Parts: sequence; structure tokens; C-alpha cells
Amino acid sequence: MLAKNQTLTLECAALGADFEGICRHEGQVVFVRGALPGEQVRAKIIKTTRSYAVARLEALLTRAPDRAEPPCPYYPRCGGCTAQHLSYAATLAHKRAQVRDCLERIGGIAGPCVGETMGMASPWRYRNKGAFPVGCRADGRSDGPRIGCFAARSHDIVDAPQGCLLQSAQSDALVGAVRQWMAQCRVPPYEEARHAGLVRHVMTREAADGSAMLVVVVNGRDVPDAPALVSLARQAAPGLRSVLLNENTRRTNVILGERSRVLWGADALEDEIGGFAMRVSPRSFFQVNRTQAQRLYDLVLAMANLQGSERVWDVYCGCGSITLPLAVHASWVTGVEIVADAVADARENARRAGIRNVDFLAGAAEQALPLLARERGAPDVVVLDPPRKGCERAALDAIAQCGARRLVYVSCNPATLARDVGLLSACGWKLQSAQPVDMFPWTGHVETVVLLSKLNSKQHIEVELNLDELDLTAAESKATYDEIKAYVLEKYGLKVSSLYISQVKRKCGLDVGQNYNLSKKEDAKVPQCPPEKEAAIMEALKHFQMI
Repeated sequence: MLAKNQTLTLECAALGADFEGICRHEGQVVFVRGALPGEQVRAKIIKTTRSYAVARLEALLTRAPDRAEPPCPYYPRCGGCTAQHLSYAATLAHKRAQVRDCLERIGGIAGPCVGETMGMASPWRYRNKGAFPVGCRADGRSDGPRIGCFAARSHDIVDAPQGCLLQSAQSDALVGAVRQWMAQCRVPPYEEARHAGLVRHVMTREAADGSAMLVVVVNGRDVPDAPALVSLARQAAPGLRSVLLNENTRRTNVILGERSRVLWGADALEDEIGGFAMRVSPRSFFQVNRTQAQRLYDLVLAMANLQGSERVWDVYCGCGSITLPLAVHASWVTGVEIVADAVADARENARRAGIRNVDFLAGAAEQALPLLARERGAPDVVVLDPPRKGCERAALDAIAQCGARRLVYVSCNPATLARDVGLLSACGWKLQSAQPVDMFPWTGHVETVVLLSKLNSKQHIEVELNLDELDLTAAESKATYDEIKAYVLEKYGLKVSSLYISQVKRKCGLDVGQNYNLSKKEDAKVPQCPPEKEAAIMEALKHFQMI
């Protein structure tokens, strides 16, 4: 059994999702951040659990060919980046493998088609938005605020007075101006443990033309000497167009509060992507990597394959940055977004662009989509771009049943993407392709665009088969109902009836015999297979190569 403070010599076998090295000692997994596959390292155990241990890298005994020298002076203490010790090409290969592994292991998709990760020619200074926590020293000494990023897996702030290599120089200058103002005016930084102090976060945005926004998030309603803050910020950043104060007095990890007010300049930033002007307010979602976002949106349009007559749902649409390009190629596009400020921005963006074949609904997707389907009928194409947690089950159910032919899913989390794709697959959707895009170089995050198509359906789903490639062995001969029941019980612990198996087989276009799904009583209600049992039966059919 491993013990804390124990020092070991380990060999790294693989990388985890966030580029942590995966080692083993006497059968137990040991995570060592900074270790690369093939390297032998000396590491000190800093945490133990029943199933794994975490160790700190003490020394490299051998070096992997893909190892690189991190250019950032705060790496690896800062948790903003996790892969600067690895060559860029190797990070792209790892992200592709991560997407493929999640689709296979979590989504149950056999042999998914996953493209090479789309990387950047220059993966530095790419972020157009930064959100930096503000705090004080852990020992309580007041020698100025700490502004930077959280250390990995903690809320300890790594002070970064030299700035961040992922942000623009103008963003670094604005953070420096806030730092100077806090020191001059003795503005207290936020103390998370006591929910005391004033300045909680510094947020910056920068548009394509270099115009910038500064948002200071405070635990209160006002700040000392706001004119001094504005003056220092304007001197630091020639492109500054807006300084706002955001009030967040809640004891929460959410960065922005509901209310913002202008200290100087405009209340929103004017940005541009794909030829469309975008109004971006502090709480609006806008992709932080403009270069890669354009490539991602081009992928969405290509996968949507619009011919001009389609009705489209753009779910989790933000300020409309993909809704408007979709509208150019569609008959009508409806955007759905829960953040009211973003919906207001989206409507204004559409008005200014002169696009009239769009509308926007403010509300949660799981509530808006069933209503949308009832009132307007089936869309032809659905585009999804949910937050990291993925889609709510009610939203997926509405999408699965809405009658669309194609679904383009944009995700920033391979695990929740795979989970949702697996659920949709159990409802008759088929994954056609997946394309990773490196939206966040040097981090463990990867954006992925996937295309799913719905199998042709009337009363049941008809599967199109290429007879030249068809295995001539009858599918029904590959497993009996009892064998399917035994497989589901052993793997999932679920008991399923012949009725449920027949219902799922019908959805897959398999012959079930004429008496299944029929009741002996007239007008009797037939129980329908629950979703979790349907997914388990679908997996059994795949296991027995019946689909």
C-alpha cells in the first residue's frame, strides 16, 4: 500500500485526459503531472486513495522525444495550461485519441470515424477573453493583490504579474492597470474563505479590430475612485472602448453577477466573425479563439449541408454567431438560449445584419424544445452547442423525437458528448463523423463537431443496407431472445422482456415475428421499453452483430 510522502521510481505508460502521466506501482495507478509516456521519473506521493495515488514529479530520469521546454514562467504552477511540457503535434494526437476513446468507451460507438485534430499555425496569444481571479496571500499579508489563474485542482491563485502567453498583450496591460489601481487606492482583494474584500475577478475581451472591454467584478456595489481605474485602463490599452463594473455578492464560484453598469464607454463590444458584426455584452457567450472558431463554424455549415429550404434549430445559440451564417443557407432558423442578455444581443445582431429569416427564444432548451416542436413542427436540421455538462435528458428526448434528419453537435467535453451521442444512438441516430478542433491549445480541452443522421422512419426505422457488403447470415440467427436477456442481465443487471426486445428490434428494422408487440385484448395499452433498458438491448444487438 502506497503511503503519503513515499518516493518512488516510476515509468509512465500513458496520458490522462488532462495530460497527467499515468504510472503503475504494484498494480496501483499513480498520476504524475508532468510525466510523459516512456519516461522514467522519480516522484513523491502527495495523495492516496483506495483506487489510485497522486504523486509530484521530483526528477526526470529519462526524457521522451516529445518533451518540450515550457515558455511560460508560471508553468506548471498555474493551472491554466497543462500541456506546455509536450510538443504541439503530440498534444493534437492525444486530443484525437481522447475523442475516439470517449466515443467508444462511453458512447458505445464501435470504430468511430474521428479526423485528425485541427491545430493552429501559431498556438499562442489566441484568447480574446480572459477571466482572472483576484485574491490575497494565503498568510493574509497585504503586499498587493494576487491576480492570475488558479493552481491545478485548487483555488490558490498563482500571481502572474508578467501576464499570460495565451492572452493578447492588451489584455495583459489591462490586468496590470487594475493591479496598479488596487495598489494606489488600497482596494481590498476578495477573500474567498471569509467572503470578504471587494475585487473578485478581472475580465477582459478583445474584438477582431483590437477594441477591448474591461470588466471588474466586485463583491459590492461600488469601488473607490472609479475615475482613477478608468484613467489607468485607458492609458494602458489604446483600444479600450468599455469599462464596466459587475456586481457579484453571492457566495458562489460563478464569475459574473446578474447586474453590470458602465463606468466609461459602451455597454457592449462590437466584434466580428464570418463576415457578421456581433454585439457582445459581458455575459454573452462568444468563442474565445476567433481563428479556430471560424474553422469550427465552417465545419458546422458543411455538416449541416443546407440547400436553402431547410428549417433549422440552433440550440444554445449564444449571441447568434452560428445562427446568422446558418440563416444565409436555410429557409428559417430558430435560436434557443437561456441567457437573456445573449438573446438580446442575438436579436440585435440579426437586425443589424439585415437577416429576417431568424427568431430567438429565451429559455432552457429542455423546456423550449418540446414547445417549439408542438407549435412549429419538425425541423430539418438541429445544431447543438451546449455547455460542458452536455444536454439535459429532456432536451435530448425532444431532439430525438423532433423529426429532424441531421444533427450537428458541437461540444467542448468529449465525455458528455459521448454520453449524449450514445443516448441518441439508442433512439435511432447514427454517428457519421467526428472532427476535433484545437480551440484551446496547451490545455486538456478539445472542441469536437460531430454529424449524426436519423435513420429513415415511418412506422418503424428502416435501415438502408448495401447488399454487396451484407453478411448473408440471417441477423436473427445470431442471438435468441434468451441469449439477449442473459447478456443484458449479466452486463447491466437489468431484466428485460421479450416484448421490450422486440420493440427495440423493430426500431432497428429487424424481423420480430407478427405476434410481438400485439396485445390479446382490444385497445389495450402496450408498455413501452424504458430508455435505460432500450440502450442496454441496443448494446446487446451490437454485441451479437445483429446491427
